[in-house]
Order: sequence, then C-alpha cells, then structure tokens
Amino acid sequence: MNDASIETTPAGPTAPKSRRAWRSFRRGTVRTFAVIGAASVVFTIVGGAYDISNFDHTRGGYTAPYTDYTGTPINWNSGDVTPVGFSRPGIVINTNLNCDTGMISFTIWGMTFNYRTLSQRALVVHKPIQACEAHGFHPHFTPTPGA
Repeated sequence: MNDASIETTPAGPTAPKSRRAWRSFRRGTVRTFAVIGAASVVFTIVGGAYDISNFDHTRGGYTAPYTDYTGTPINWNSGDVTPVGFSRPGIVINTNLNCDTGMISFTIWGMTFNYRTLSQRALVVHKPIQACEAHGFHPHFTPTPGA
C-alpha cells in the first residue's frame, strides 16, 4: 500500500457530512457553554452586589451616642436562628452573626469567611445583644476597638 492509495480530504465543504455535523455540533456546544458561563458570572456579581447592598439599611450615627442614624435597623427575626447565632440568607452571600463571639461572617458557596466583630455603633443601633439574649444565647462579646 502506498501513500497515493490513502484518500485524504481537508475538513471543509468537501468533508463528509458526519464530520461537518460533528464540527457544527461541537462549535454550538462550546458557544452554549460560553453563554451559560458568562451568564453565571454576571448573575453572581449582580446577586453579590444586591446582598452587599442589603447588609445594613442604616446610614449616619457614626459618632457616640450613635442615635442620629436614619434607616431601619436589622430585624433579627427576619433570618434563621442557628446553633451559634443568626444567619440571613442572600442570593449569593449569607450573612452570619455568632452570638458567642460577636463575629460577623459571610458564607459564599459553602465557604465561610470571618469579617470582623461588631462595632459599638452596631451594638447600639442594631441591638444584637438583646436579640441574642431573646433567642436564648449568652453573648460574651465586646465591640471592635475604634470601629
């Protein structure tokens, strides 16, 4: 058998129908997954931005006695009570408060990231100590110095 007896055709208009169909299917599949991936990234960013914007609905009152704020303080009954505190589910980001330590943390895709402990302003405006006690917890936290 010599090389002249092997028939080769370039992949193009003269390629067999099955090869063209496979290339078309593969190209369409890649495009579909690219669109799904891009949409997932956009929805994750938009959902995360929405969750962050809903973290605290109060403004002002940043100096003691922290009474000159506007907006609505956190409603601790609007989220879930967990074995260690509170959790407010979001679209992408869940916000958590540990009633023992006062640590605020965020859960994103099953991974939890500690943010910081509550500030003096947060203790006065949002009243988490009272909410923790009302739900049977015994808070032992103090505000973040200088926050």
